[in-house]
Amino acid sequence: MANTTLATANHARPSYARLALILGTLAAFGPLSIDMYLPALPTIAVEFGVTTAAVQQTLAVFFIGLALGQLFYGPISDRLGRRAPLLFGCAVYAVVSIGCAFAPSVAGMMGLRFLQALGSSAGMVIGRSIVRDCFDERESARMYSLLVLVMGVAPITAPLIGGQLLVAFGWRSIFFVLAAFGLLCFALVWFGLKESLPQERRTHEGLGYTLVAYARLLTDRRYMGFALAGGLASAAMFAYISGSPFVFIELNGVPPEQFGFFFGANAFGLIAASQLNRWLLTKYTSFRLLFIALSVTAGASLLLFSATLFEVGGFPLLLALLFITIASTGMVGPNAMAMAMAPYGRRAGSASALLGATQFAAGALAGALVGLLANNTALPMTGVIGLCGVGAWVILWLATSHPQKSLAI
Repeated sequence: MANTTLATANHARPSYARLALILGTLAAFGPLSIDMYLPALPTIAVEFGVTTAAVQQTLAVFFIGLALGQLFYGPISDRLGRRAPLLFGCAVYAVVSIGCAFAPSVAGMMGLRFLQALGSSAGMVIGRSIVRDCFDERESARMYSLLVLVMGVAPITAPLIGGQLLVAFGWRSIFFVLAAFGLLCFALVWFGLKESLPQERRTHEGLGYTLVAYARLLTDRRYMGFALAGGLASAAMFAYISGSPFVFIELNGVPPEQFGFFFGANAFGLIAASQLNRWLLTKYTSFRLLFIALSVTAGASLLLFSATLFEVGGFPLLLALLFITIASTGMVGPNAMAMAMAPYGRRAGSASALLGATQFAAGALAGALVGLLANNTALPMTGVIGLCGVGAWVILWLATSHPQKSLAI
C-alpha cells in the first residue's frame, strides 16, 4: 500500500534536486523573515522610541502567526491540494511585506508581522507535506536534511544582507526585499511545482473531522514526543535568534553590519550537521541519531547557561557553546520531523501543521521570555536556551521509554 501511495505521487514530482531547490526556497520564508531584520532591531527601537526588548516582541508575534497559520494551511492543503494554498500564501506574504515597510509604529509592525507570518507559514507547512507525499520515513529524513542545506543559505546570508541594507538604505528597505522574495516564491510554485496530492488521496471531511484529527494527534504519545522534543530544540534556537542582536551588538560591541558574520557561522554549523545527518542515515536509524543529537544540545546548552551565570570564558566561550548548541539542532529537526510524520500519510497536512504549530508556539514562548526577562545581561538568552535544550531531551526520553502504538490516521 505504501509503495502504491508513493508511486501515485511520483508521477507529479519533479527531479529530486529540483524539488529540493523549490521546497528549500519555500522553507526559507521563516529564516529570511526572522533573520534579515535582526541587525536592525536596535535601530527600529530608536526610531519608534521604544526599548529593544519591545521590538523583540515583533519576533514573538511572528512566531505566533507561524503557529496559527500552519494549523490553517495543513488541513486546507489535505482537502484542496498543495499548489493553490501555496500560491495564496506567497501572494499574501508579498503584499503584507510591503505594508511592513511602511509601518508607523512598533504596534503597527506587530500586527503586520502577524499577517506576514500567516502568509509565510504556507510554504513551510505545505513543503513538509509534499515531502511526505513523495517519500517514506528514511527518505523523508534525508530530504528534510537536504532542505536544511538549501534553506540554510538564508540564515547565513540574511543578516549580512539585512546589515548592508540597513546601512545603505535604512531598515524599511529590508521589507521591500522580502516582498520581492515572496513574488519569487509565487513564480517558483506557479511554473515549477506540480500538484503532489492527487484527487483520490484528498480528504473531503469538514471542520469536525479536522478537529478530531488534531485531537488524535495530540493524544498520540509517540507523535507528541517527537513534536515537543523537536519543538523545544527549535525554541532554543529561537531564543538565540531573539536575544543575539542585543547580546552581540549592544553587550559585546559587534557592529550591526558585521553581526551577520557571527550569526552566519552558527548557521553554517547547523547546515554542516544536517548534511552529516544525511550521511549517517545510511548507517543508523533516525531515532538513534535524534537521541544522540539531543543529548549534545542539552549538554551544550546547560554548559552555556552555567558559563554565563558564573561569568566564565567571556564572549569567546559563549560563541563556542552557542555554535555547538545551534549546530546540533541541524540533526534534531530532520529526524524528529520524519519520525513524527511517518505514520500519517493520509493526513500529512494536518500532521505537518500541528508539528509546525508546536515548533513555533514553543519558539514564540521562548522569544517572549527572552524579552520579558531582559536585565541587560546575556542570562535571559542563555537561560531560556538551557531550559529548552534540557527540556527537549527529557521529553524525548519520557515519550519513548515505554513504546506505544501510534494512532495513525
